[in-house]
Formats: sequence, C-alpha cells, structure tokens
Amino acid sequence: MGLTSDIQAHHKTHKFFLICNYILLGSASSCIFLTLSLRLIPSAVGALLVLLHVITIAGAIAGCNAVSDGSNKWYAAHMVATVLTAIFQGSVSVLIFTTTDNFLSALKSYVKEDDAAVILKMAGGLCVLMFCLEWLVLTLAFFLRYYAFVDGGRTGGKVAVEDEKTWTPPFRV
Repeated sequence: MGLTSDIQAHHKTHKFFLICNYILLGSASSCIFLTLSLRLIPSAVGALLVLLHVITIAGAIAGCNAVSDGSNKWYAAHMVATVLTAIFQGSVSVLIFTTTDNFLSALKSYVKEDDAAVILKMAGGLCVLMFCLEWLVLTLAFFLRYYAFVDGGRTGGKVAVEDEKTWTPPFRV
C-alpha cells in the first residue's frame, strides 16, 4: 500500500470520525430536550440523565479537538469520556426499555403516562444510537491515532516529498 493510499484512508477515516461525532452531538442534545419535555425542572434522576448527555457532548467535542489538534490530552479526555458514556448510555437504554414505568416514576413526569412512555422510548432509541456510535467513534479514534503514529514513524514527522509538491505555497515545508 502506497503513501498516497494511506493518506486517503486517513482522510476518509477522519471525515467519518467527525460525522459520527456530529451525530453524537445532535443525538445527545435531542435526548436532553426529550428529558426536559417530560418535566421542565428535572428530578434527581432526570438531572443525572441530562448530565450523562452533557458529558456525551463534551466527549464528542473533545474528539473533534483531538483530531484537529493532535494533542494527547484531548485524545485521552475523549477516550475516557467516550468509554464511560458508552457504558452508561447502554445501561440507560436497557433501563428505559425494560422498566419504562419505573423510570417514568423516578423522573416524576407531568406528562400523561402514555405520552411520557412514548417520549421516554424515543430517548431510549437515541441512547441505543449513541451507544453504537460511541463504540464506532472509539474504533475510529484508535485508527486515527494509529495512522498518526505510523505516519510520524515513517516520515519522521515530516511530509513526503511527492505530497509536498501538490500543496499550495503556504503549506510548503
């Protein structure tokens, strides 16, 4: 496999990683609004659910920063936040789908029980989506980190000469 195909694979993985993080941002913010629609001022359980989605958003932002900045601190923050939120998102989705009535009573919703169950199951579906996306994002982050490590080892951190010729003047080394 040539250097240009490695760069193309890295670029595609980078774009897919960013798209997955943007979907995570949208899903987590949607879950926050669904949780708040059950009760404007959340109960303790509702506040923890909102906090979980806020941490998911923070992890997705850290992932975007890790890819664009390339620093180890953003990468570490992203990995820790994503692993923890993936575990909790999976747990919350199981709780929502198996014990909907108990979960609603813990949320102390003001919405009619049938409507609240539908809203909660929509949030549970988004939690399943976020659970799957977070594991996908973790895998993609690993590949991006691997590509960065291999590219740095192969070229000593410098760009190959054939790639340098195709760059515009501000990016020449």
